[in-house]
Amino acid sequence: MISEKLHVKLNDQLNFEFYSAHAYLAMAAYCTEENYDGFANFFLVQAEEERFHAMKFYNFLSDMGQRVTIAEFPSVKNDFTSILDVFQTALHHEKEVTRRIYELSDIALDEREHATMAFLKWFIDEQIEEEATFDTLIAKISRIENDPNAVFMLDEELAKRTFVAPAE
Repeated sequence: MISEKLHVKLNDQLNFEFYSAHAYLAMAAYCTEENYDGFANFFLVQAEEERFHAMKFYNFLSDMGQRVTIAEFPSVKNDFTSILDVFQTALHHEKEVTRRIYELSDIALDEREHATMAFLKWFIDEQIEEEATFDTLIAKISRIENDPNAVFMLDEELAKRTFVAPAE
């Protein structure tokens, strides 16, 4: 049985995942405005991933007999100074997601809520991948940001990214 405290925190994370999708849509919009369609595609796919994550929380809470409450969230950042700034902002955001997932895991562990611990393991693994992806892209962008041809090539590479929901 999920405690009220854990229920509230899981529901908060569900809403934060939807907030994350909006944050990534704002980043995509900036990239589109700057004519970086590949970078925009990367963030559009990232937004879709975040909506998928939110729905995993939705389904878990529902399966556990808990009421889901959809909340409003604050405005997202829309203004950036560069592509590098966008990716650094995204990495900072992913680190916050990781912190929140760890906090949820700590609560589930303290409460010996094994179903939630098992559920959150997927997100812990996902956050390792998310942070590594942004770290790698930030390193690449930092090396090439003054080389328009290299930026163009990375933009073309990111245009090929697609979202495929992981098999359950």
